Amino acid sequence: MGMYRGSGDGISVAAYTGDRAVLLAFDLAADRVDGLAGFAVACTPPDTPRRAGPSGRAKDEYFLQNRLNFAKGVSAGTPFESEQWTPSNKAPFQTFHWTHYPSTGPGKYTYTVYAAYFAERGGGGSGAVPSLRPLSGPMASVDVDLRPVQPGGPGGVEIGFTRSMVSSQAYTNRFKNKGLHPLPQTMDFDTAAYRDQYAWLGAHAREAIVAFLERCRADPKTTLDVFAFDFDEPDIIRTLCAMGNRVRVFQDNSDSHCSKKSPEQDMRGSAGKKDDPTPPREPDTVRALRKAGAAVRTGHFTGLSHNKVMVRRKEGVPEAVLCGSANFTVRGLYVQANSVLVFEEPAVAALYAAAFDQAWDGPKEFKASQIAAGWNHVEIGTARYAFSFAPHETAFPLDRIQEAIAGAKQSVLFAMMQMTGSGTAMDAVKALPDREDLYSMGIIQQKSQMKLFKPDTGVENFTIASHAYLAKDVPAPFSAEVSGGFGQVIHHKMVICDFNGNDPVVFCGSSNLARGGETSNSDNLLAIHDRDAATTYAVEAIRLYDHFRFRSLREASTAAKPLVLQASSAWAEPYYNPGSIRYRERVALAGTAGE
Repeated sequence: MGMYRGSGDGISVAAYTGDRAVLLAFDLAADRVDGLAGFAVACTPPDTPRRAGPSGRAKDEYFLQNRLNFAKGVSAGTPFESEQWTPSNKAPFQTFHWTHYPSTGPGKYTYTVYAAYFAERGGGGSGAVPSLRPLSGPMASVDVDLRPVQPGGPGGVEIGFTRSMVSSQAYTNRFKNKGLHPLPQTMDFDTAAYRDQYAWLGAHAREAIVAFLERCRADPKTTLDVFAFDFDEPDIIRTLCAMGNRVRVFQDNSDSHCSKKSPEQDMRGSAGKKDDPTPPREPDTVRALRKAGAAVRTGHFTGLSHNKVMVRRKEGVPEAVLCGSANFTVRGLYVQANSVLVFEEPAVAALYAAAFDQAWDGPKEFKASQIAAGWNHVEIGTARYAFSFAPHETAFPLDRIQEAIAGAKQSVLFAMMQMTGSGTAMDAVKALPDREDLYSMGIIQQKSQMKLFKPDTGVENFTIASHAYLAKDVPAPFSAEVSGGFGQVIHHKMVICDFNGNDPVVFCGSSNLARGGETSNSDNLLAIHDRDAATTYAVEAIRLYDHFRFRSLREASTAAKPLVLQASSAWAEPYYNPGSIRYRERVALAGTAGE
């Protein structure tokens, strides 16, 4: 599970399953590139008969759609109502990978990838709309079993991502840019009018949280311990209140979560987040929980209490844990790009329970405690996990990330909120543009930080996208989209090394991967050595990159120079130039390095 292959006459396809998504990577023999218009991708969904047609293709297959075509360009000013999608047999993908999000759900899919060629050797020529040959050239099929990923088999981990598409034409089309909460926002508003939006935007991550909480609520012998940072999602708060005295919450009380009007004696006075006119809702959350009978303590260590964790215990014995990068907030689940991990594994739950108990009973002694002293290792099936709980005396976990990046042989992918921190891990990521032996790809929040990855040589040897389109000067039609309000949108903290190599590893959790956080904040960092988990995170990183890069390219386009499919095979040339990052992308994603 996780990776599938197919090959044909000079063409090969690698398919990777992610969180309800399939990443398809193509490769084509160099002598088959002349006249290449792109790749047409057909999909046969699960539980449908494979009826062969006159062309040899299944009659029930459908072609994946391309936003671009040869005839009509897309620019920043293109009205939404004029946008079109074109089947890829008529508008082939001019890239060597594509991600599909099947609406049919889990099951066995068949993807058939065709190399599409121009009817004329030179294509359509300048200003002309080219015609394509019938799909009779190189083709390859691959069967893919799309299932919920649980690395290590039974007892492994469930991984779910938020959709992070509130500012997108998909959200505009589906929900007409409807807001995510009433104004002013509170921590106890009625969410009934927003449930459909929340289900779509929160996606698998939200489902995992809802299921985890419902299991806790339904069993009177179950108790729940919660580490919370930002905390205002009404349904989560209501469920915890319903559990009453079966709940303990350790809530961050750093400046961003305090109110001068709050009567809580253990909260420091501040007027809310910097540059945010909205007062924090966490003091109200704390009062509601305490009124319902939950035990609540607040603290912030030297810096922040930055964990986002729930530990389930049955009659006092830890049995499961939910963790990840997602805060328990409207923004964290329905705006930001985040991950949630659920371990139904007592050995893992025991580690998180120990960290919670230490914070609850003695936060000042946390750095010197056994749980913070080093990596904690657990094996589940074939998967190897390591867990780190901050704050530490030194930022030793970052060295492990630096070593993994240094040892990577094919690819390093990442998605991060920001790159302003220091430490060995951040230094290793910032140095990736110098690695001409790797496919390096990432996405960050701030456009200004992209300069970190632009080498002075001018050689394109690194691929990065920014979430900059949320700036207030974004042109129509995107100016009408929901931005989600104040704060970050790219909230992941993940680095994936060699996801399809011999020793894949993904680093994730709540840590921002910087020295300051590791020595000052309450945080958790995971190192997962497992192909399925690494692949799941890799597909997510590539999904985000492709989405935001298209948006940024569209933002920069004009009616005079729109985004449009090229009318010649020149688009493919970088993919066969060993000095180009596109060459490394092709061989790394298709898994053909060294072939």
